[in-house]
Amino acid sequence: MVELKAVVKLEDVHLAQAMNYLEAYKMEIGLLLNFGARSLQFKRIYNNKLLSL
Repeated sequence: MVELKAVVKLEDVHLAQAMNYLEAYKMEIGLLLNFGARSLQFKRIYNNKLLSL
């Protein structure tokens, strides 16, 4: 799952939204990309509920 953002700074709500998408679509790994900051920001996100099975 790839989540694209264009905000000044990534915040916890953006991370929570991406994690909710992972859980809703039953995906293991996601990537949160932010193009709105001075330089590219990115975070790799894991769905711990699926990885622990």
